[in-house]
Amino acid sequence: MVEPADRSSTAGQRLGAPESFGVSTLEPGLRPPAQPPGRQVSIRVQMLDDTQEVFQISQRSPGKVLFDLVCAHLNLVEGDYFGLEYQDQRKMTVWLDLLKPTLKQIRRPKNTILRFVVKFFPPDHTQLMEELTRYLFALQIKRDLACGRLICNDTSAALMVSHIIQSEIGDFDETQSWQHLLHNKYLPDQDAIRDEIIDCHREHVGQTPAESDYQLLEIARRLEMYGVRLHPAKDREGTKLSLAVANSGVLVFQGNTKINSFNWSKIRKLSFKRKRFLIKLRADPTNAHHDTLEFAMASRDCCKVFWKICVEYHAFFRLFEEPKPKPKPILFTRGSSFRFSGRTQKQIIDYVKDSEPKKVPFERKHSKMLSNSSMSPQSASTRSHVPKESATSIPLADQPDSDRLSHLAVPNGSEEPQAVTPPTNGLHGLTAAPGSDPTQPRQNHHVAGSVLDQQLLNPGSPGSENSPLGGPHVAVNGNGSVNGQRMGSTGVLGAEQSPEVQPLSPLTSPLLTEAGYVRNDEEDEARRKKFPTDKAYFIAKELLTTERTYLKDLQVITESFQSAVGKDEAFPDSVRSLISANYDPVYKFHQGFLKETEQRLAQWEGRSNAHIKGDYQRIGDVLLKNIQGLRQLTIHLQKHSECLVELERACRSSRKVETLCRDFEQQRVCYLPLNIFLLRPLHRLLHYKLILERLCKHYPPTHDDFRDCRAALADISEMVLQLQGIMMKMENFQKLIELKKDLTGVEDLMSPGREFIRLGCLSKLSGKGLQQRMFFLFSDCLVYTSRGMTPSNQFKVHGQLPLYGMTIRESEEEWGVPHSFTLFGQRQSVVVAASCASEMERWVEDIRMAIDLAEQSSGLNNDLLSTSLSDNKLSEDGGGEQESEDELGGSRSSLERQGHRGNTTVHVCWHRNTSVSMVDFSIAVENQLSGNLLRKFKNSNGWQKLWVVFTNFSLFFYKSHQDDYPLASLPLLGYSVTVPSESENIHKDYVFKLHFKSHVYYFRSESEYTFERWMEVIRSATCSTSRSLPSTRKDLY
Repeated sequence: MVEPADRSSTAGQRLGAPESFGVSTLEPGLRPPAQPPGRQVSIRVQMLDDTQEVFQISQRSPGKVLFDLVCAHLNLVEGDYFGLEYQDQRKMTVWLDLLKPTLKQIRRPKNTILRFVVKFFPPDHTQLMEELTRYLFALQIKRDLACGRLICNDTSAALMVSHIIQSEIGDFDETQSWQHLLHNKYLPDQDAIRDEIIDCHREHVGQTPAESDYQLLEIARRLEMYGVRLHPAKDREGTKLSLAVANSGVLVFQGNTKINSFNWSKIRKLSFKRKRFLIKLRADPTNAHHDTLEFAMASRDCCKVFWKICVEYHAFFRLFEEPKPKPKPILFTRGSSFRFSGRTQKQIIDYVKDSEPKKVPFERKHSKMLSNSSMSPQSASTRSHVPKESATSIPLADQPDSDRLSHLAVPNGSEEPQAVTPPTNGLHGLTAAPGSDPTQPRQNHHVAGSVLDQQLLNPGSPGSENSPLGGPHVAVNGNGSVNGQRMGSTGVLGAEQSPEVQPLSPLTSPLLTEAGYVRNDEEDEARRKKFPTDKAYFIAKELLTTERTYLKDLQVITESFQSAVGKDEAFPDSVRSLISANYDPVYKFHQGFLKETEQRLAQWEGRSNAHIKGDYQRIGDVLLKNIQGLRQLTIHLQKHSECLVELERACRSSRKVETLCRDFEQQRVCYLPLNIFLLRPLHRLLHYKLILERLCKHYPPTHDDFRDCRAALADISEMVLQLQGIMMKMENFQKLIELKKDLTGVEDLMSPGREFIRLGCLSKLSGKGLQQRMFFLFSDCLVYTSRGMTPSNQFKVHGQLPLYGMTIRESEEEWGVPHSFTLFGQRQSVVVAASCASEMERWVEDIRMAIDLAEQSSGLNNDLLSTSLSDNKLSEDGGGEQESEDELGGSRSSLERQGHRGNTTVHVCWHRNTSVSMVDFSIAVENQLSGNLLRKFKNSNGWQKLWVVFTNFSLFFYKSHQDDYPLASLPLLGYSVTVPSESENIHKDYVFKLHFKSHVYYFRSESEYTFERWMEVIRSATCSTSRSLPSTRKDLY
């Protein structure tokens, strides 16, 4: 036995596990917990693979001892997702209480079989770190399908069964697959879709069992009935319903259809009185429900069983740590003493990341393929690792202990927990619920035998390569003996095998990750040392995160936009077909590209032998393969400019089409101007080129990945060069389209040959003094405007100056106005002032460059912008302030009737008194970035984890990368980006600060590379350029 002094610093102690019970799943170096003295009793447990194991426990042992023995037998690290269920004397299926003595719950142990099943279904299977855990979850899904509990359509059912068959018999063989389906029943109505199952199985060639488990769980987690365990009930009107509990809250079903859900954040209290189950909601004026919802169940016992699992689900998914036991009252008891026992999901994830558990092989029952879990070195090259979501460590955030969630209170003697309000970044996901009923066992195989237990109890002992993986049934007792014999000291893993890293999935809910949890700097440093630190890894991860955002952007065109205009007869069929024919193939291609990238990153940072040997610590081969495939789509990419032109032409010719596009732009999914989404595929080529340039610069020529990266860079550079002319023309065309929407009083803004150069705020000197005006510099003229008072907030043209023959002179001393200069045109002169010296320098440089371009052209262009103003004359003394709404709405352009456009770049420049050039827009195209960041406000204590997308001079904030639209945005023009000073007490690494006037935000990144990248791209938006336009824009590509 290990002395208490030796284990005072273990993860179990840090997690607050009770001293007498040990930890839920055994830690390296610890044996099963010591049991109270007394007579030994045999308990039978049926596993998820239908085998039965016998465990010896003391008659006074609590349920936790038995549960730990089962997890020890399986060598299961993430055992807290599972539970032991049984039928009590009332024939009700209940969960074994881990705190109560086992024999007080199971009255007749000889006649009772406990079932080891999944109890807590996480919303995302990527939160499961171990392959063994995913395998057990896959067995649970297989069981739910067979017994008809997991209800879904035929397509999903056939696809899931095909993955199960792939994991059991391997690649498709028509005779073998057909015979296997005849002899095994996976669905109640399997015969009806047998052909569809066979067709799906054909597509899985080369897929390993671990990959099949992953794909099975990926499909299952999206189903409405995933993990749902229905509890019959009736509402107040007597309508038959069913209640269920999930990670997100309490669900209400009618039949197999979910009709309502109550999130934990909306629930104030759960209770039951006799056979009435009560849900008390928080006060909400917008809520149509009563404050208290009442459901009638069959009996008080049914209410209590459901109430208990609700308490456990809430604690497991919502709390940061196991609830502390209540102090025992001296005289009277109030309410139930029941509480959740075990580690929360947050603690499990932290424990797996902090510890380095050794992996032990396990046997896949029914499978003719080998498992790839913790393979021996000899077999490592023949097996692949499970494709889980890419992940990395993000430092934890600060939050005072008072802000943490506490356990559910139970007042007033009615056994009701007090639900706790979650943080704003709470859980979101699919439904889940506890429990499972077993199917009939088909075979009598079992999971790994005594060798697994030897390794578990002696993790530091030398390995034995010849250890068998199978054997007879094993009886394990709490004293560390097997079948009554003390175990030897031989293990399974070889001494040369070191434990690998277990990173956290980026899809983990913000509540369950770093936000709002306290760690000291030493722990932060220790965590970072366990994860990939190579710069190439973070460059590859940038490829993954930006690819996810890019695919979402493509989805706006291929799904959302086409759905919005597809049913309207006014939208031209030719334009619809053109967009569909040239964007759908690109979207389909990048779906495969993203999947390959996710799998490679998962292998790179995963726990397979490939990670140790470095077989998958590269990305160049994936990039080379897909860029070569992308070259086949060049014909479609060349057509994207035609799509943009034809769509604009359709909008000009039909007000109804224009209205359709305008209405779509006002939807939340269209977070950028629609035309920008149309150009995304061309922009993405630049991103690939820059990523490959960084990889080639990082790698030495002798590196294994250098050759592939260099070849991929040559291919993508050729594509960029081929499409460079289209890119430049379409960027300018798109910008003119957007400016046309922001200006009123202009008819022919998009005349041939006109190029946009700069827009921004300058103060114009008039008889009333300096007045703020918005200036637009084009290659042939300078237009100045004021902000209108129409609902659309468009800018009204006041005047325009042709550039041909214009001269410019600084006039600060002449007029006594700081940063002022005078523009002398052939018809009129204008005195303007910039907000600062740098702004003045940018404007003067760009205007002089534009004048030179105009001088080099064919001569004076007499065709200025056509406006609705008479002779372009407005009294600048009166300015825009004296203009009526009728005057401002005088243009016949239908664009004036569009909705509010107060968040465009033009309006941001107006409010923040700054400017932006076409060079800045071009740089912003290549400086797009996505990823997880921790955000903190100036006066807040905690950090919130968000998925952040930087594009178009703005940060867009999402809960996760899977969201379809952002929660909020932050335009960065005018902001400054710095590093926090010592006085701000931000004692964390990789933190940068954004501030504008009194607005201050702090952001934390996960590594030095990502910190530098975020600083780089944000500076590109906050620091405007003033370089020469023609040469610089060519250099950009």
